[in-house]
Amino acid sequence: MASTHSNHSKGLLLTAIGGMALTVDIPLIKLADGNHWSILLMRSGTTFLAAIVIWLVWRSFSRNAPQLIPGRAGLVVAGLYGLGSIAFITAVYNTSTANLVFILAFNTVFAAVLSWIFLRERPRPVTMLAMLAMVGGVLIIVGSSIGTGHLFGDLMAVSSAFCIASAITISRSSGKDMGFTALVGVLIPGVLAAYMVSKTGFRVEAPWWIIFNGAVIMPISFFCLANGPKYLSGPEVAMFYLLETVLAPIWVWIIFAEVPTRNSLIGGAILIATLVAHSAWQLSESRKRKASAAVQQAA
Repeated sequence: MASTHSNHSKGLLLTAIGGMALTVDIPLIKLADGNHWSILLMRSGTTFLAAIVIWLVWRSFSRNAPQLIPGRAGLVVAGLYGLGSIAFITAVYNTSTANLVFILAFNTVFAAVLSWIFLRERPRPVTMLAMLAMVGGVLIIVGSSIGTGHLFGDLMAVSSAFCIASAITISRSSGKDMGFTALVGVLIPGVLAAYMVSKTGFRVEAPWWIIFNGAVIMPISFFCLANGPKYLSGPEVAMFYLLETVLAPIWVWIIFAEVPTRNSLIGGAILIATLVAHSAWQLSESRKRKASAAVQQAA
């Protein structure tokens, strides 16, 4: 029991650090001020190089360093994170920051559904009601984008959320350490971006922002969040992506004065309120289970 509680606490700490680091990703991308293929190339390249350097240093001190790609499951997870990165960067340049991060919060619903289908972790009725409310919130956001030119970007955000949720589910199912797998997966969008840059040209006005993002922020956030499923359920890990949902629009509003639309705020408010209420319910249930287990042990 003590070991299980310790692992859960470790998972919460890891995913909290990763989620918090992720909140500055979009602001740093915007500060770099470049076309999206150039940004994707620099972000992917610096993240991959940082991951390899960290792994080699770790490996030189300990033979217990995690594998870069642990088996077939690792290949699939790397591919999903890579596709998710492509969809994410495309969404950054084709919809508002608020729309993007609110829709990315939908990965909690995808994670719950995928865990239900493939891991037989059936959500409770309260969770299913929360999922329905979140679907309504996302439909409000996406619906408001029809005819505004943001619909493609919103759909890319949905695709990115699905890829992340799928990667989380497979990581949890395998039980393997996927910390470096998520980082190595950026090689896929990096190769595609290199090809596109060769055709369209390279333009990044302030490269130091994206270098910092790729070399520091992405390794921290990807490693921590990709390791979360070892200790937490898929929906729990997905919840920590919500830190970006809450904070990224605030950073962008402060730095760029990018104000969300009314429908985006309404849909986002539904998503955040639902997730806060559901998280509070989960915490209450967890405390009840621990108290019950303690009583049974004492007896």
